[in-house]
Amino acid sequence: MKTSKDLVNKRRDLIMKEIQIKKTVDVDELAEKFSVSKITVRRDLQYWEDQGAVEKYYGGARLIQNFVENDKDNNEAYKHAIAKYAATFVEDGDTIFINTSSTALLIIKYIIGKRVTVITNNGKAIFTDHGPNVQIVLTGGELRIPKTSMVGDFALNNLNKVKANKSFLGCSGFDVKVGMSTAILQEVSINEIMISRCAGEVFILADATKINYVHQFIVADPSNFNYLITDTRCTDEQIDQFTEKGIKTKRLSPIYIYK
Repeated sequence: MKTSKDLVNKRRDLIMKEIQIKKTVDVDELAEKFSVSKITVRRDLQYWEDQGAVEKYYGGARLIQNFVENDKDNNEAYKHAIAKYAATFVEDGDTIFINTSSTALLIIKYIIGKRVTVITNNGKAIFTDHGPNVQIVLTGGELRIPKTSMVGDFALNNLNKVKANKSFLGCSGFDVKVGMSTAILQEVSINEIMISRCAGEVFILADATKINYVHQFIVADPSNFNYLITDTRCTDEQIDQFTEKGIKTKRLSPIYIYK
């Protein structure tokens, strides 16, 4: 028999799945759906707000960060397609920046037969499979949970001492007017340096759920990016808007068989 704690955790995970699908949720609707009191729902939403995943407002909550691992990530097949295509731009001898994006991190898996240095503030890079000629350099810095990102002055100082040939950046949102945005304040300055210290092309990797979505903290306007790599769920109208800004775009179909 499941313990009370198990039931609470299961309900909270189901609520988070609901939030990730709808982006915003209503306390009354959640209370009715899960047959619990409004106080219980508010307590569950407070738990996710404490984790940095949602922002509560009167009567509901909105998603601010996609970091919860569900049983099935509906975007995973698109993320792999985006990362695999992005890896084709990496050349032998390159030094590249990769930020804390889960999509950008997947690029490392697809760099085959090339000698490449990856500089990243993503602590999960330690556990990412990579080829023998791929050297991973961590920026160091203050470790931020749960994304396992490295931020702060230490990370910034180290990034300021290097130049990269290319930058591959994921985001919380990419809007045709506002540009790149993130839900994490501490990551703004890291991303800014990964753009300014890049001698070559800057790539924004954004699946369709991020397109024309703006989060609280703005990183850079669209003119800072050479390429947008996204997926086929984006409309022609959305793509045309970015193309008109001078950004090269690529839409990819999902790949369901990957490493």
